[in-house]
Amino acid sequence: MNMQYKHASNILKLIQSSILICVSVFLFACSKQDPNPAQGELNVVGKPLETLSFNYMGAAGVVGPIALAEDLGYLAPVKPNYVGIATGGPQGLQAALTGDVDISSSSFVGSIVNVVAGKAPMVAVVAAYGSPPDDNKGYYVLENSSIKQPRDLIGKKVAVNILGAQAEVMLKEWLKRGGLTADEIKQVTLVVVPPGSGEQALRQGHVQVAALTGPAIERGNVRVLYRDWEMFGDKTLGAYAMSKRYLDKNPNTATHIVTAIGRAFEWANAHPREEVIARFEKIIEKRQRMENSDALKYFYGWGVADGGKLKEEDFKLWIDWLEKDGQLKPEQIKADQVYTNQYNAYDQIKK
Repeated sequence: MNMQYKHASNILKLIQSSILICVSVFLFACSKQDPNPAQGELNVVGKPLETLSFNYMGAAGVVGPIALAEDLGYLAPVKPNYVGIATGGPQGLQAALTGDVDISSSSFVGSIVNVVAGKAPMVAVVAAYGSPPDDNKGYYVLENSSIKQPRDLIGKKVAVNILGAQAEVMLKEWLKRGGLTADEIKQVTLVVVPPGSGEQALRQGHVQVAALTGPAIERGNVRVLYRDWEMFGDKTLGAYAMSKRYLDKNPNTATHIVTAIGRAFEWANAHPREEVIARFEKIIEKRQRMENSDALKYFYGWGVADGGKLKEEDFKLWIDWLEKDGQLKPEQIKADQVYTNQYNAYDQIKK
C-alpha cells in the first residue's frame, strides 16, 4: 500500500477518529465481566489486587519486558494473557482503548502524545524502550544505492510498518535536517509493509530505504543512512500506555503490572548480556509459538533505566515537534496530561 506524506496526516486523523468511536462504543456502552477476580491477593506494595489477569500483545521472535517479568516471577499472582502480535504502536494503543488488551504494546512516545491530544482517555504508565548508541538498529539502503543524503530520497520509497508512528517521524526529521522543504518531503513515498518484511522489500527493490537490525544487517550488502539516537540522543522513545477506564477500575493491579515491568528492565540492566539472551531463549522455547529466535543474539538492551520511570522531557520533545510540524496547536496538550509515574512503585521496592 503506497501513501504519500500528504496523506499521512489524514490517515492519522482517521486513526484518532476511529479510536474515539471505539472508546464511546466499547468502553462506555458496555462493561466486561472480570474472568479472573482476585480473592484477597495483594500487589507488590501490599494493596488488594482487583484482578489476577491481564491481556497484552507482543511480537514474534522477541521477548519483551512483560514476558521477562512473568518468567522472573515479578508478576505473580497476576497472570498475563498473550492475545497476539501487534503490528505497531497505533494498533496497540487502539487495542488498549477498546479493552481488547489491558496494556498497549510498546508505542512511540510521539504516537501516545498525538492520541491523548485527540482526547483519547489513556496515559503512558512506564517506559518501553530507548535509543542507546550501541544499538545497531537503523534505516538502511542497499550498499550500491545512490542515496547518500536526505535530498537523494526525493522521489524514492521508504518502508514503514505503520503510518503515523516512529519510523515516519524519524524519517521526516532526517529530511528536515537535510534542508528539504515541506513540498519536497511530500515527494518521499511511504510504503506500509508487514513487520519483518522490510528487508525483503528493500532487497527486491520495492523500496529504497528500510529499518533493519540484527540478521538483516549481518547478511550484508546494506549501508546505514541514519539512526534515531544520532538525531535525538539516548532518550526514552517508547512507552506502554493504559486506558483511564482500566486504571480507574484496577489501580492496584496496574501498579503491580507496571512495577513488574520496571523490575524486569532493572534485572536486564544488572545482568550480563549473554545471561539475558540465554534467559530469552529459554522463554521462547517454553512458550512454544513456532518462532524464529535468531534475532535474540542481537539484543543490546532496552535502553531504559530507573525502573522505567517516565520523564517530562521525553514527552515535551515530541509535543514541541508535533507543534512545529503543524499536527498539534500550540498549548493543545501538556506533558503531564500524557504520562504518569503514579503506578510505578519501583522506588518503593528496590533494595
